[in-house]
Amino acid sequence: MKKKLLSLLLAAACVFSMAACGSGSDSAGDSGNAAQTSEADDTEDAEEAEASGEGGMLIMATNAEFPPYEYHEGDEIVGIDAEIAAAIAEELGMELKIEDMAFDSIITAVSGGKADMGLAGMTVNPDREKNVNFSDTYATAAQVIIVKEGSETAGPDDLTGKKIGVQLGTTGDIYAEDIEDAEIERYNKGMEAVQALLQDKIDAVVIDGEPAKVYVAENEGLKVLDEPLTEEEYAIAIAKDNDELLEKVNTALTSLKDSGKLDEIVAKYISADE
Repeated sequence: MKKKLLSLLLAAACVFSMAACGSGSDSAGDSGNAAQTSEADDTEDAEEAEASGEGGMLIMATNAEFPPYEYHEGDEIVGIDAEIAAAIAEELGMELKIEDMAFDSIITAVSGGKADMGLAGMTVNPDREKNVNFSDTYATAAQVIIVKEGSETAGPDDLTGKKIGVQLGTTGDIYAEDIEDAEIERYNKGMEAVQALLQDKIDAVVIDGEPAKVYVAENEGLKVLDEPLTEEEYAIAIAKDNDELLEKVNTALTSLKDSGKLDEIVAKYISADE
């Protein structure tokens, strides 16, 4: 009798135990399904944000040796282009990341997908347009000539046969190639060309007008000639296959122009009376 009662009690315990285990298993399964549903929702939200151009990282390639458009201030890259890129990123609901590199690597980085856009005081020209698309113009500039005070070089025509310093890969580099019998010395940074001029290693430097003003102000004994070598337009480089980003950047630029924000950024670094 006792054995029979004990068997009945054990059987009841097993049934209760199995019911409890079954309940726990179902609960865990529900929890797992809820987690999977949450992950799916998060993925869907991220995909929708990406499709609408909201969220995510916007990578700008530049060469931060070109004041006032881009330069180092401590550990930070600042300047006109940096602030324009930040304003564009804000318009697109994205976070800006700036990648500093050699100037002649920027087009490659953009066309190869390592950067979304290139801002570096970059002039639109046919050679560059073979590899990237350009946004609407956001600034106009000029290639100017820096010489030492007292130099016999008074204008572009006097550069014939001279030794000219340029920054590698810039439009100054490109245009200097057309100067008759000139010997071109290429430097990785504009300041290196200016130092060479101060040391009488070259006769002149051809470089963009705004950085030229900075270099002359910081180095006694130099001047910028009144007559520019060329006049040009700056725009943003974007990969050939990224028409969607190009359209969004142009829309953002239009908004920044219409609101006066673009002029405000430029005026912060370039005085109207300069």
